[in-house]
This record gives sequence, C-alpha cells and structure tokens, in this order.
Amino acid sequence: MTYQARDIAEYIINREASEGRTVSNLRLQKLLYFVQAQFIVQKGSPCFTQRMEAWDYGPVVPEVYHAYKFFGSNAIPCTKTSARIDEADKALIDSMLDSCSEYSTSTLVDMTHAQDPWKVAYQNVFDNEITVAAMCRYFKEA
Repeated sequence: MTYQARDIAEYIINREASEGRTVSNLRLQKLLYFVQAQFIVQKGSPCFTQRMEAWDYGPVVPEVYHAYKFFGSNAIPCTKTSARIDEADKALIDSMLDSCSEYSTSTLVDMTHAQDPWKVAYQNVFDNEITVAAMCRYFKEA
C-alpha cells in the first residue's frame, strides 16, 4: 500500500511524541527520507509517492515542508490523524524511527549528505528530485 506523505508525517510526529521525542520540520524531512528508504528495501516499493527534493539541508518532501514551515525549527505538536496505516507498515516505520532516534538531527543531515541519492540530485540544477529509482539503486546495493 502506498500512502500520502502528509499522513506518514502525521504518524511520525505522533509516534515520536508518544516515545517522548520531539520532531522539528528539519528532522521530519530526514525521517521521511529514511522511512522511504526502509520501504524500498524491505517492501520493494515506496511508502509514499510525493516528490522528494535535494535541498541544502538534505532531502525534503516540499508538500510536507510547507505544511509545517510555520513551526520553524521548533517541535511540531501532535496532530489528530485520520489516516489508516497498516499495522505491518506501522511496525516498519517504528523500527526506522527507533533506529534514527539515536542520532541528532544534524547527524541525520550529514548522513543524507553522504549518500548518492541526495548528492546526485543536489548537483543537478535543473531537476533536484530524489527519485525512488535513485534510492532503490543506492539502498539495495548498500
């Protein structure tokens, strides 16, 4: 099943809050990237289909970024989510969130900057999209 990136973002925000962890918009963008990578590797398909781009501070889903930019660098508060996410998919997302929880946001940024999907897209001034195909190539070989 493929989801909307905004629904996955809401799930991430609420899940992190339930674990006593805060999520800024910058951190949320990196978590979306790593969740997307996890789905590609584990399920062979993306978690969401919305465009991901290479921005200065790493991968960004513009639609999600603009939805939460009001909060700046502050923690995004919990929201009511109405999206239905499959329990197995929640478990996959949760495992990635737990793995990422040991890293600071700046470390997550550095990690994405070291990876080809971001590096290649960032250098392309005409189309900075981080494609599912690029993520698939990189993460399935890693």
